[in-house]
Amino acid sequence: MTYTVARPKLSFSERLYVPAVLAGLKITISHFLKVLTGKTKVTMQYPEERWDTHLPEHYRGAPTLVKDEHGRERCVACQLCEFICPPRAITIKPGEIPEGDRWRKVEKFPQEFEIDMIRCIYCGLCEEVCPEQAIFLRKDYAITGLSRAEMVHKKEQLYELGGVMTGLVFKWNEKK
Repeated sequence: MTYTVARPKLSFSERLYVPAVLAGLKITISHFLKVLTGKTKVTMQYPEERWDTHLPEHYRGAPTLVKDEHGRERCVACQLCEFICPPRAITIKPGEIPEGDRWRKVEKFPQEFEIDMIRCIYCGLCEEVCPEQAIFLRKDYAITGLSRAEMVHKKEQLYELGGVMTGLVFKWNEKK
């Protein structure tokens, strides 16, 4: 069943759109005057002023790898982060732990781990999917490089940026 909705009758000034245009100009002029008088600040002077103290709690920055409090790698090279990454920015080459090693049950470690920061879209899926809490998004938004090669972060650089994360690591848990 269809309904017919009657349109309201517009006055002559409303048909000319003059009140709507004047209302918009009033808002624009008031903002312009606030900026001229210095009541509102529009531009941040970037190198001197930063958003570091004003970043929201849910901010997702650049992904990085972390080690545990004993300096061991948390990553077990399960490659879930590589598979879940939409732009395919993560590349992992797993290596096997030697036969006589105490942690042989883990089976793998990341021989090579690279994140292409140019391709990364900072979605946070890699952090969510990691079973060992080995990859985290840091609160950093100023990632720069002079070439494409500098923007591909290798394993050593990722560990240097990530640092140490304390807490339970399933990889090193004797009961697992």
